[in-house]
Amino acid sequence: MTLPELPYILVGMLAARRNLRLRAPRLRDPERTRERLLQAASCEIYRSGFQSASLDSILAEAGVTKGALYYHFGSKEALGYAVVEEVIAPMVDRVWLRPLQTGKNPIDALIGIVQGISVRPGDVRGGCPLNNLAQEMSPLDAGFRKRLAIVFQAWREAIAFVLREGQTHGRVRRDVEPADAAGLLIAMVEGYASLAKNAQDAKVMRAGIRNIMDWLRSLRSPGNRKRG
Repeated sequence: MTLPELPYILVGMLAARRNLRLRAPRLRDPERTRERLLQAASCEIYRSGFQSASLDSILAEAGVTKGALYYHFGSKEALGYAVVEEVIAPMVDRVWLRPLQTGKNPIDALIGIVQGISVRPGDVRGGCPLNNLAQEMSPLDAGFRKRLAIVFQAWREAIAFVLREGQTHGRVRRDVEPADAAGLLIAMVEGYASLAKNAQDAKVMRAGIRNIMDWLRSLRSPGNRKRG
């Protein structure tokens, strides 16, 4: 199954920057510095939010100077944009898009992805990095809003595509509207993540995963309902 061409942020950019940590020994020093800054910024933003993220903490964690930060990114906002494009977007690609590309049955693939959602205490407490930034920065900064919208759009289009393909092969109910179902799935995943974060309780996320999986099973065509 081949997904349609996705925005550059999730295709060309990912091809260039995938597995940076594994490739680090072969990178030039400036590239290693840039990657350290990205990883440190991602962690700090996840802990504190973008507005409260401390550049001093990022620099200390990355082990670089302020001059290096501004050489590579120019501003705190540019660094935040790069975190969306080069850390968060690849996370969505790794967790959602790539498994959908290899799965033969879209419902099985989606259930498998949802089953794999982390319920570790640290992940529940921190919430979803994509949703965290969308909630914080979309109302405040057009640069964040546009970049986050691209990630959400690619996520939704990938799910809708495999559901449409599933209908073609008789695996998904014909009355399902793929784009609407894709949007609902994302809303449920992110909604339960927010509820669990607010409650600081993994049981909320576990219940959400069960409910989402039940809903996904309901999308099977009648001839496929016997499957798990």
